[in-house]
Amino acid sequence: MDRFDLHTKILIGGDALGQMLRQMKRIFIVTDKFMHESGRVSYLTDQITTPGAEYRIFSDVTPDPDIDLVTAGVSHILDFKPDAVIALGGGSPIDAAKAIVYFAAQQFDLRDCPFIAIPTTSGTGSEVSKFAVITDRARGIKYPLIADSLLPDYAVLDAELTRSVPPGVTADTGIDVLTHAIEAYVCTEANTFTDALAEKAVKLVDKYLLTAYREPDNLEARQAMHNASCLAGAAFSNAGLGLCHSMAHALGAQAHIAHGRANAILLPYVMSFNAGCETTLTPTAGRYAELAALIGMGASSTRQSALNLIHMVRRLETQMKMPLSIKDAGISAADFDAMLDTLADAALADRCMATTPIPCSREDIVSLYRQAYAKNSRRSLQ
Repeated sequence: MDRFDLHTKILIGGDALGQMLRQMKRIFIVTDKFMHESGRVSYLTDQITTPGAEYRIFSDVTPDPDIDLVTAGVSHILDFKPDAVIALGGGSPIDAAKAIVYFAAQQFDLRDCPFIAIPTTSGTGSEVSKFAVITDRARGIKYPLIADSLLPDYAVLDAELTRSVPPGVTADTGIDVLTHAIEAYVCTEANTFTDALAEKAVKLVDKYLLTAYREPDNLEARQAMHNASCLAGAAFSNAGLGLCHSMAHALGAQAHIAHGRANAILLPYVMSFNAGCETTLTPTAGRYAELAALIGMGASSTRQSALNLIHMVRRLETQMKMPLSIKDAGISAADFDAMLDTLADAALADRCMATTPIPCSREDIVSLYRQAYAKNSRRSLQ
């Protein structure tokens, strides 16, 4: 049975936020130290003007939020007892807030406490997904939490908040959007509704990502990428993801490579594997070919069309000066060899493997990591 659910109400632009805030008296804000100390959290606090209204800022969120941070956040939220929770920031603050609300709700009634997510980067789609990724630093593992109750009640998409995002982060998060859309499109739980969202996200990335990277103040491109991130987030929240994300979760936890960058390094190799470019073409190659045709890169054969989409990914990464290998991301050969077994085991156990389109073995995963380490390009990537 197919299923599609979009619990989150999406507000585009910041105008409606002030109206919502005027109805709230106790607001718990989850963000990071940069947003707090730089004063950018004033985007929210300046609009909290209702007499008697109070807010508390929990700004301890760091990249790859971990179990200890979530535990601390739960303690704060139980002490403050808010009537609204707002996450402001990139994927880490939103994921942290989702996990905090999820576990706090098991101890305190939050059913009448709206949860609002306001992304400041265009990448994770966390504002509309039922996923949250939390790190166990002691074990070097990232855990994707998956539950309908993780979905925010509202998402505010305001491109003004992304204007100051550095080009490198725009690149990392932009390829994360593309990875979400491509994996959602080919995964085993894809359906007509998720396809429509993924297709539009791919078209927007193809048209606007380089402009957003090269022209940071271009608000048309910024808003388009913000919208693409949300569309792709809704697609994968309903359809699932696949092998690239499983491998990227493991690589990020072990090598401390930003999630979008890890996806970018791995995506061409995973796509080639899924398509069967070096062996026998799979049905997934046909799905890649459909996306290639959608952005004007279709060819006379399914194989070439799929390759064109893979080349499009690699070309975008090259134009945005992204590392094309794990080695280029600063990981030594000795460190890579030491972590390879752990990477393979963690990727194979990752929950995103449940919807990957082509069955793969531990040996396949090891091979893909090795290819991606030093850009050992197969012919399909040349």
